Amino acid sequence: MGPLDGIKVLELAGIGPGPFACMLLADLGADVVRVTRPGTPAAPLDTLLRGRTELAADLKDDGDRATVRELADRADVLVEGFRPGVTERLGLGPDDCLARNPRLVYARMTGWGQDGPLAQRAGHDINYLSLTGGLHAIGEPGRRPVPPLNLVADFGGGSLYLVMGVLAALLERQTSGQGQVVDAAMVDGASSLLAMAQSFRAMGVWADERGVNLLDGGAPFYRTYACGDGRYVAVGCLEPQFFAAFVAGLGVELPPQGDRDRWPEMTEAIAAALLTRSRDAWGEVFAGTDACVTPVLGLAEAPHDPHLAARGSQVEQAGAVVPAAAPRLSRTPGVAGAPSRAAGPLDAATRARWGLPDQEVRRAATRRA
Repeated sequence: MGPLDGIKVLELAGIGPGPFACMLLADLGADVVRVTRPGTPAAPLDTLLRGRTELAADLKDDGDRATVRELADRADVLVEGFRPGVTERLGLGPDDCLARNPRLVYARMTGWGQDGPLAQRAGHDINYLSLTGGLHAIGEPGRRPVPPLNLVADFGGGSLYLVMGVLAALLERQTSGQGQVVDAAMVDGASSLLAMAQSFRAMGVWADERGVNLLDGGAPFYRTYACGDGRYVAVGCLEPQFFAAFVAGLGVELPPQGDRDRWPEMTEAIAAALLTRSRDAWGEVFAGTDACVTPVLGLAEAPHDPHLAARGSQVEQAGAVVPAAAPRLSRTPGVAGAPSRAAGPLDAATRARWGLPDQEVRRAATRRA
């Protein structure tokens, strides 16, 4: 039984950060009903959709919308990721839902936020990150900025901040008895994630350009290097004692770590040394040390890493590699839910958990009306 056991979440289907946030809530034990369009095929290999009950409903249909409204009346949390104003036009906006269910936490996931000049514009992770300054900072000097997958704005600045907002609102509700709206905007979350870089810049120790700083690949002791087999290692020996362990394992003399003027010279020396052995051979050299050297693994390799395997960080489910539930709680641990199934009407068990009348009772009441 996860820590969110008993919490009911109504998810209005979207893509990317909304589903990922609801996956996390489901992993932690929440009872998540995902409302999706009729005819949407099952996606058992889409990990983001695991752990849900799938309800097929057309939000433009009066009858289906009434069912969704009933669920919202009983939900603790509603998550939606439409453009601002869409749920309002459907009669499922926060004012509508909170008037009927004052304890509801109404969580809104967007890229630009609910207001501002770009609120109605389309966008993706790369766009949201570009406006925050984060994308500008990622990449090699003199080269184009490099998108960090969709990890920073979508999932880091979006999903995780939405989940944090939901949990904070649920905690506050225990005191006030009232729900509220959570406006999770990816531009806000990504800006928050840049707190340290912006602080370094304010202190004058971070240049506003790519690949010349301590944590962006500019420092020779915090970057990736090619090995003799064409694969890569990650070197992250920031602290002096870890740098000393790295130098000892590398077997070459390097300039003083703090001499920034000699960083280019140091980079060349490290690069030449690492080309003399394969990635895995260097892994053996640095095994058991605090040199902070690790192999750069591919997605197919990662689940077989001894440490990840020992912790079960990535597991196999329905023939696919999926992440285990995170974070780990000692007394009420979460669990990776079952793969997504085809959407349809709500089953009897779900209706009972949510306090909805049995389908036959509903039909009889409809006939009497």
